[in-house]
Amino acid sequence: MPLRRSAKPHGIDMRLYRRLHWGELATFHMLDTRQYRDDQACGDGVKAGCDARLDPARSITGAEQERWIVDGFNSSTARWDVLGQQVFFAQIDLTPGAAEGYNMDAWDGYKANRDRIAKAMGHSRVRNGVVLTGDVHRHWAAEIKETYGSPDSRGVGTEFITTSITSGQDGNDDPNQAVLDENPHVKFHKNRRGYIRTRFTANELRADYRTLPYVTKPGAAAETAASFVVEDRKPILNRV
Repeated sequence: MPLRRSAKPHGIDMRLYRRLHWGELATFHMLDTRQYRDDQACGDGVKAGCDARLDPARSITGAEQERWIVDGFNSSTARWDVLGQQVFFAQIDLTPGAAEGYNMDAWDGYKANRDRIAKAMGHSRVRNGVVLTGDVHRHWAAEIKETYGSPDSRGVGTEFITTSITSGQDGNDDPNQAVLDENPHVKFHKNRRGYIRTRFTANELRADYRTLPYVTKPGAAAETAASFVVEDRKPILNRV
């Protein structure tokens, strides 16, 4: 199926925003979460008790780009709608225990903006919503919820977060279990270097988390640390 680029939406500079279509199978919506956002709340970093992050006016996309992505969801004709962007999209409490600590440099620092886009993903023509993320320098896998008040809240999509190629050097095999236990919708973590290999078909998406045991010297062999399948119309991560 040929790859085609959509026509320029009114008022949008396509040097900044991209929407790529792979026939009827997948549409890739490419966001910029760096140039148009408000400054990080509460002085940046992982913070607990930061009420500023809840401000509905705060935005990581800017208003025009938010309208563009929501319009894209509402007009989708693809089997898979893939949101390519830079920072952790799903909620993740990084502070084990009673306190809740969130990264102000991720979508958690712009909660209302994230929740509006997640709601649009779940209440539009999107059949299967997928977020592909970089920046974190670790592998993660998460289920995107419409709300995060309870583990059984409605799922609207899945997120695959890829690690770095070299940043962080070799990393380690700490499973980060305390954070995973704190966030039942987050299904995987790996602090090794590598990449994610994805395969989209009409019936499923498969993601293989490829890792290297070391990058500080040559000769390491890549291996698959984990694989997940997402079935059509079921926004659930199935480990295989």
